Amino acid sequence: MVPITGEFQAESPLHPAAAALLSESFARGWADPHKLHRASRQVGILLAEAKEIYARHLGIRSDWIHFLGEPGLGFHLAISGLLRPNSTLFYTATDREEVLALAESHLAPGNSRQIPVDHFGQVDMSQLDAKTEDLLVWQLANGETGTVREPLSSHSGFSGSIFVDATASGALHALPSTFACALWDAQAWSGPAGLGIVAINPESAWRNPLPSLSPTQLLGSFSIPLALTGAVALEHWMGDRLMQRAKLSEMNSHIRNFLKVEIADVDIVQPSPTILLDRLSFSFLYVDAEQLVNELSANGYSVDSGSACVSSNLEFSHVLAAMGYLTHGNIRIRLHNDITWPTVHQFLSTLKIVVEKLRAI
Repeated sequence: MVPITGEFQAESPLHPAAAALLSESFARGWADPHKLHRASRQVGILLAEAKEIYARHLGIRSDWIHFLGEPGLGFHLAISGLLRPNSTLFYTATDREEVLALAESHLAPGNSRQIPVDHFGQVDMSQLDAKTEDLLVWQLANGETGTVREPLSSHSGFSGSIFVDATASGALHALPSTFACALWDAQAWSGPAGLGIVAINPESAWRNPLPSLSPTQLLGSFSIPLALTGAVALEHWMGDRLMQRAKLSEMNSHIRNFLKVEIADVDIVQPSPTILLDRLSFSFLYVDAEQLVNELSANGYSVDSGSACVSSNLEFSHVLAAMGYLTHGNIRIRLHNDITWPTVHQFLSTLKIVVEKLRAI
């Protein structure tokens, strides 16, 4: 049976409220807000209003906000802008690939230090002997597994700068009070692709790592209409999430219980005390992930995988490996705000049949 909606992959369409205003955003957001013309002044007002929406939901000041046309570039600009020649970069094996790449290329061998994580993706901060010039990458939540990092308090003992990766958590979890820079991806709240939001604390030691006449000004072009659209998406998505939270929590628990009871030999990423309710990751023993993804797709369900079938470098998920979970036969699903119970029940029934079929081959 073809499901009502089988979109369980991480990406989601633009929020309907934002999509309805997309054409208007392009019609009104074409002028340069830095100029003195009437149209430019109007765009400047719209952009300032959008920044206030972002600031309210993200828990930052509006004058700290910068936009980027490529969210992934924010990792380089924020982290490299905080590093100094004598800095040590602290990060974990569950961080995004952009962070791992920066850690490998950072200045000189020995200047990067990987912190171990436990089975829940948590970090023991007591092991860090940081200096004030050091930098910690702090991932609020992991988009692959749904695990949420325990809050980093001011009593953690870390004396260096903190870069916060909020690309998966969106506006759902608060920033550490002492952060230097933070990065969001508008797709976390069903906003447009190609929009990154960077917050730079003016009291931090951040300096633009790219050639620039203004060392404290973030470089990079962005689409003003998309910035306006992203604010609308954030406002409505947060309202939806408040109404859908109980449903998503119940669905998350139901899926975990179904997998434990109905399907043998499945390795489910265990929830930490706080999780992203819409994210689940599980791996099936004796099942090829590529075949599983293809079979589910043939039945009308789109899912992601942490196994090599969808990885550009043909390697298993470094996140699952770091947390000690089964890396093959993995699929990841995201429960979007508009998901329905009939869709979940149909998906689980299909999943059980497909797994049994593949194991019988």
